[in-house]
Amino acid sequence: MLWIEAEGGGGGGGGASGSKKKSISSDEEEENDDSDGEKVGKKKRKVKGNMIVGSSSGGNNNNLVSSLKEILDDFMKQQMVMEMQWLKAYEAKEEERRIKEMEWRQTMEALENERLMMETRWREREEQRRMREEARAEKRDALITTLLNKLRREDHNM
Repeated sequence: MLWIEAEGGGGGGGGASGSKKKSISSDEEEENDDSDGEKVGKKKRKVKGNMIVGSSSGGNNNNLVSSLKEILDDFMKQQMVMEMQWLKAYEAKEEERRIKEMEWRQTMEALENERLMMETRWREREEQRRMREEARAEKRDALITTLLNKLRREDHNM
């Protein structure tokens, strides 16, 4: 509305002057621009005056500010909701990672205990095998000694 007043020169009778301006060629328009410099200045002042009056008198500016504020509030709420969702998802993933790490540690600990038990059993079996081998060696040595002693006695007796 302000734009129309600025171009038309007012609210009611600006139609004829607007059509005259449209029919002027570009060369003539440049000449008119030089001569109408004072008029343009007045129009700018008038437009500025109308803008100031329009912004201060109308409730549109307040409505615009309140709607922008509402939009920003909604945006901030959405951002907060998204941030909370992201934080919950992050915490859930972190908790899942901790649980898996704890399970992995328990599994590794169980495997280590099993390995130690198997190693202990192997050492015990190895020790028993050596003891049996030593017992066999002692029996064999005793048998050989007995046989040699018998052979010596028989040689002495003959």
